[in-house]
Amino acid sequence: MEDKVLGLKCRECERKYPKEPLHVCEFCFGPLEVDYNYEAIRKSISRESIERGPASLWRYVDLLPIDGEPADGLHSGFTPLIRAKNLEAALGVQELYIKDDSVCHPTLSFKDRVVSVALSKAKEFGFDTVSCASTGNLANSVAANAAIANLNCFIFIPADLEIGKVIASLVYNPTVIGITGTYDDVNRLCSEIAGLYPWAFANINLRPFYAEGSKTFCYEIIEQLGWEAPDHIIVPAAGGSLVTKVGKALKEFHLMGLIDAPATKIHVAQAEGCGPIVNTLKENSDFVKPVRPNTIAKSLAIGNPADGIYAVATVRDSGGDGEHATDAEIVEAMKLLASTEGIFTETAGGVTLAVTKKLIERGRIDRADRIVVGITGNGLKTVEALTERVPEPHIIQPQLNAFRKLMTTL
Repeated sequence: MEDKVLGLKCRECERKYPKEPLHVCEFCFGPLEVDYNYEAIRKSISRESIERGPASLWRYVDLLPIDGEPADGLHSGFTPLIRAKNLEAALGVQELYIKDDSVCHPTLSFKDRVVSVALSKAKEFGFDTVSCASTGNLANSVAANAAIANLNCFIFIPADLEIGKVIASLVYNPTVIGITGTYDDVNRLCSEIAGLYPWAFANINLRPFYAEGSKTFCYEIIEQLGWEAPDHIIVPAAGGSLVTKVGKALKEFHLMGLIDAPATKIHVAQAEGCGPIVNTLKENSDFVKPVRPNTIAKSLAIGNPADGIYAVATVRDSGGDGEHATDAEIVEAMKLLASTEGIFTETAGGVTLAVTKKLIERGRIDRADRIVVGITGNGLKTVEALTERVPEPHIIQPQLNAFRKLMTTL
């Protein structure tokens, strides 16, 4: 096959760049993205070729920006798409699915998708040190995959991150640096460091390649639905990249002749305490105004989203919508998903389900439509959110009479 990646191009002025670890246009300062040779790709890709591929995200390798064979994340992706019949009854809808990225991935989050691509590309470029700015899940994934790849690793996180996510990075023995500030403070510092050290920052100088891994989340949904796009996809947003790549995945599968023209509405979910993308949609604005995060959903606490305006455009173009969830609504949605479908999601998943419920109640999602809710991380990483919000266990003596007495009170 001819080269499938022509290089990079600016999203704003469309100026072309070589296939290098670059992320910002030097002329207009717009973000760079991968420039694919779709004509060449279409000659080699088919439903059958994808189905013959590995049970991982790499079954879609023809539409991912690596040269040769994948070098990282060989066990990431192809997570379950679950028909949620109990949740359907609870929400009063006819057909609802959970795309569950909280399981099967090595570090139990959607971020294993993007890191698989980023670190594969880092190896191709010859880097020996990888790094990232993270609200938690990305840190876990970069640290784990760096350990497998025998790469040096530096992780930068807000100092007040949930302890579960901190430990889930430290265990892989990277150098972890906590920054006293928000994620946006962390990201600004990392941008300066990236200009001084020859490191592969997954979400900075490798961002154009890294972001492409998000497409596989939507590719899998379509394939798992029998090569049909759903009526609605609801996903959480931090930096906004996942929203944009869901839109891109739908367009690419249609361009490749794999599906009919999709009519999927893409909806964005954010916490009330950090919802700049949703704010923009509600205000019908063309400018994403940064906010200072204040929410229990720390993995979504990015007040100045890098892909914010592109996420807004993706939602609008699809006919979708956006909504906020309060901290209380986040917790209740986490409990609802666990009690109906046995899925323990982190706070980001609580945001997504709470927003789904609101959009259904507002009539923005028809109750007869086919709905897919994106769950991107595991609840074991954010147990602090449920402290004092779930019942205490019953403590009794190891005696039958004690149990029988307890039963009279239940």
